[in-house]
Amino acid sequence: MLTYSFENIGRTPLYAHLYRCIRHDIETGVLQPGEKLPSKRALARHLGISTITVEGAYGQLMAEGYCASQPKRGVYVSSEITRAAVAWPKMEAGEDAVTDENSATASPSAAERHKRPRMALKRQASAYQSRCRSTAPPEGEPSHPLIDFAARSASSETFPFSIWTKHLRRVVADDADALLERSPGQGVLALRQAIAEHLRRFRGLAVEPAQIVVGAGTEYLYTLLVQFFGRGRRFCVENPGYGRIRRIYESLGATCLCASLDGAGVRPQELLESGAQIVHISPSHHFPTGLIMPISRRYELLGWATGAPDRYIIEDDYDSEFRLTGRPIPTLMGIDALGRVLYMNTFSKSLTPTIRISYLVLPQALVQPFRERLGFYSCTVSNFEQYTLARFIAEGDFERHIHRMRTLYRKRRETILTLLRKSPFAEHIEILEQGSGLHFLVRFEGAGSDETIEKKLAGQGIRMKPLASYYAETTLPPKEAAGTFVLDYSAVDEEKMAEAVERMGKALYS
Repeated sequence: MLTYSFENIGRTPLYAHLYRCIRHDIETGVLQPGEKLPSKRALARHLGISTITVEGAYGQLMAEGYCASQPKRGVYVSSEITRAAVAWPKMEAGEDAVTDENSATASPSAAERHKRPRMALKRQASAYQSRCRSTAPPEGEPSHPLIDFAARSASSETFPFSIWTKHLRRVVADDADALLERSPGQGVLALRQAIAEHLRRFRGLAVEPAQIVVGAGTEYLYTLLVQFFGRGRRFCVENPGYGRIRRIYESLGATCLCASLDGAGVRPQELLESGAQIVHISPSHHFPTGLIMPISRRYELLGWATGAPDRYIIEDDYDSEFRLTGRPIPTLMGIDALGRVLYMNTFSKSLTPTIRISYLVLPQALVQPFRERLGFYSCTVSNFEQYTLARFIAEGDFERHIHRMRTLYRKRRETILTLLRKSPFAEHIEILEQGSGLHFLVRFEGAGSDETIEKKLAGQGIRMKPLASYYAETTLPPKEAAGTFVLDYSAVDEEKMAEAVERMGKALYS
């Protein structure tokens, strides 16, 4: 029977402590792949905790792929967790932490303490068929659709104007002198401290302010990364994916490859065969498929990254605040012990697109090289906005705002899903979603080609984009993508959703 102590855990929730204990036993090989875990009731009795606590821990382990449930049999350690994954070195919280703002460097012995694990990678062939495809809006689509399921923007009516204004005034009153000072290239310390604490509390990342780089939007940070790594590096992005990332890399003169996905995400073997050196992925919630990368694939990617000294992973965690069912998925950077993952996030999705503040978290070993190469840059975000956001986060208003937004979006999600499943055309559609982020996929059967569906929806004042439009122009989308559309509900008022579903039916199945 599993035995763990619950003493001296501070404010850590009981389920989170239990989850970490079991995860540690899986990662260190104490619990082997295929081994059955105790029943929820039995473990709760043994540890003197509630079954709800055990259920929460088991649920998180299953969500991340460490465990799997077998009907009428129980919960088992996932057989996909290979010995190589289990042997992957773990970074303890605070290990080799950067503490000096001016002389931050990683311990040179960090890599020496760990051996590179050999990952068991399955060879999978992939072929790209060249095809040119227009992604322009269909003829007749209104410039301002009545119902926009492709907006991908935060809900403006929930922005906390009064609270934000309060902090604006306090910044003017209390930080007037600092507003006129030149901001450090990585951003003002107050904001980086607030971000570091936010990441610790909500993403389980133990990072220092010295590792954080603040910039005016993720697109600006992409340009910094190309300059830092060099245009001669071979970048790689997910396909399908957010096409603007690839276009930015290419516009800066970098070679940008496209890596296809299977059911677990980017395939390490394809990266190996392509000669890619830096891969840009969103493992916690892929756009547009909604795929959540299982833990076994994450370890395989880390194994690929350690196979050569010039390989890195850029982890784009763009909407991590909006996992609406289950508990948050830990970051890839959180299990990276060898400093091969760079973490990125933005406040554009959680606050509003007009607040162009994003940030990059560097591995400790890259902090000093980054300062030496790009430290001459000025921060592209005004001190005014930085200090305001720092107060907004530090005083708990950002946390409260996220809670309100989750409540709003969870209700919108439930409403649109219920309407679709109860619609007269429910038998003609398939909904593909994993309870994370602000979008999901809908497959329309028997409604015609993607172009036809898009035009018909536009005729009813509805804007939706086909999944095929997110594939690279030189790639032929797979047959199963046909008729599949991305439905982003973040900018659609709940009261308009019934009308939207009715218009869908009229457009496609009347």
